[in-house]
Amino acid sequence: MLRMAVAAAAICGPALAQGSDPNAAFPPTGGEGIYRGVCQGCHMPDGQGAEGAGAYPALTGKRLQSAAYPAEVVIRGRKAMPPFGPYLSDQQIADVVNYVRTHFGNAYADKATPELVRSLRPPATAGGGE
Repeated sequence: MLRMAVAAAAICGPALAQGSDPNAAFPPTGGEGIYRGVCQGCHMPDGQGAEGAGAYPALTGKRLQSAAYPAEVVIRGRKAMPPFGPYLSDQQIADVVNYVRTHFGNAYADKATPELVRSLRPPATAGGGE
């Protein structure tokens, strides 16, 4: 898990750290902006994924039927994908999940909400940071 957190920090930490500056270009807002700024480097601009140094799955298909599944993957990470929960807000995660679920050949009508995302986050540990 530590290795995944380090990977997430290396991938997006410097850019996300700019979020304290309201004039910074990052973190992006809106699902498309977040996808382009955070996700497309691995999942490709068309969401079809790739294989090479690693396997990056296409963002299509039945596993996206429920908004909860992709939201949880973004929050916690999965396999080689680092967790982005520490770096993205509930709204940002809901926005990018909704973008993916309505693009790349997907047409899921129900929406992820910040409340859904909040309910999927791991509980804070006693004495821990945030």
